[in-house]
Amino acid sequence: MSLSEELFDVVVIGGGAVGENAADRASRTGLSVAVVESELVGGECSYWACMPSKVLLRAGAVRALARDTPGLRDPGAPDAAAVFARRDEITSNWDDAGQVSWVEGAGMTLVRGHGRLAGERLVEVTVPPAAVSGTAGGAGGSDGDAEGGAESGLGEADTGETPVTRLLRARHAVIVATGSVPVLPDTPGLAEAAPWSSREATSADAVPESLVVVGGGVVGVEMANAYTDLGAQVTLLARGGLLSNAEPFAGEMVEEALRKLGVDVRTGIEASSVERPGAALEDSAPGPVTVTLADGEKITAAEILVATGRVPRTADLGVESVGLAESALGRGGALVVDDSLQVTGVPGGWLYACGDVTGRAPTTHHGKYQARIVGDVVAARYGTEAGDRSPTSGDPEPAVGQEGKPWSRYAATADQAAHVQVVFTQPQVSWVGPTEHEARSAGIPVEAVSYDLSWVSGASVETPGYTGRAQVLVDTQRRVLVGATFVGPDAGEMLHAATIAVVGEVPLDRLWHAVPAYPTVSEVWLRFLESYGL
Repeated sequence: MSLSEELFDVVVIGGGAVGENAADRASRTGLSVAVVESELVGGECSYWACMPSKVLLRAGAVRALARDTPGLRDPGAPDAAAVFARRDEITSNWDDAGQVSWVEGAGMTLVRGHGRLAGERLVEVTVPPAAVSGTAGGAGGSDGDAEGGAESGLGEADTGETPVTRLLRARHAVIVATGSVPVLPDTPGLAEAAPWSSREATSADAVPESLVVVGGGVVGVEMANAYTDLGAQVTLLARGGLLSNAEPFAGEMVEEALRKLGVDVRTGIEASSVERPGAALEDSAPGPVTVTLADGEKITAAEILVATGRVPRTADLGVESVGLAESALGRGGALVVDDSLQVTGVPGGWLYACGDVTGRAPTTHHGKYQARIVGDVVAARYGTEAGDRSPTSGDPEPAVGQEGKPWSRYAATADQAAHVQVVFTQPQVSWVGPTEHEARSAGIPVEAVSYDLSWVSGASVETPGYTGRAQVLVDTQRRVLVGATFVGPDAGEMLHAATIAVVGEVPLDRLWHAVPAYPTVSEVWLRFLESYGL
């Protein structure tokens, strides 16, 4: 028996932070919008990534500040139970009722289940029986940006009941915001060892006595920092250096700081095999995990966290149903989009994507930026209502199949020119734009201007042992900044001034008149310009 189709103007697959933003913006010109979510509305960032991870890191950072401030005493190791309790508050105890209320209050329709493309402007949703009966309110995971999560397992074997299928037809557009999923290396024995991903690391209810972290990227260094703060003995294994996407000095400074904190950092090394007795038994806790390194050394720990990267979540998206061959996908299976977030290679211009699934700039903040762009593109192209909530009329929307002009509200130009990232280790690392190597490889004539942050008067007020470094990249032909990196306490809070300078293409001669308050660490901006010769 054929299924009847439910009709909406726009269907968004993925109800994480990115999908929510895209849906909200798209609805502002009178379009009806359905949001499809297989797990928790609000996404990975809210429940298993950005928010809970920063809570796990906060207590240790405050302890370090107190310890380094004359007149205060070391308060001692963080109370892990209290930290986890605060984490539970931040995640609303993994209950998405508040997010659901927001979606419905904004006039959008929430559809629970796993969504996949089933043809032109058609989305097939597999709905778990619990959702049909109204009891699927908050069972783990997310179709949202930053991680995407595991499949929610909707087959008959889980409940003994047959899932229900719904067909959603979009009059105008489908927006894919399914995020990304972790990559598990094919190291012998690793998959069978019940390894943690970032989900388990941020949702754990106890601190393991010891932890092996595999991967030197953002998740790896942050969780190594957090669990060391909370009392675990941590070993960090990285095939290369740490934070390979940042300036080399940033990774080097984080590595030195982690070692001082007590982390056993091993770089330039790989695991050759993993063993864990009892990992496959459901009725007992698994034993310790043993990692054998390429040189034959063995490391044993209570848990192992694998943080070796992520890929766009397109494996069960049904892209073949809309004529997208595997060869048409980008790196890791990404949906290739133009700067207006329209998926290339799909006739008719009705398919869009934003967030990690595009592979452009895999962070929540850039995913939400893309969501605002694509939402405005869809709202302007297909909407009918004008008014205060409609996109501004300053820039005419691009025609279907055409990109918006750079830096207009209809083009995600910052993905390439001003990508931003913050790492919440001790010290924090933040950067905007390309690294020096990336800039030179792209043919941009840059001069790097570096400065030791401890030389700034504001740093000496912060703590006697303040350690930090900052660097800006100057385009010597245009005399504007194209990149900046900061390493030090609260470096993330220093980033946005640099981001504004890069995005605004502010000439150095005009930046000279941006007077930094004294004594603040932001006085480094004056030192940058003086060092460059102004």
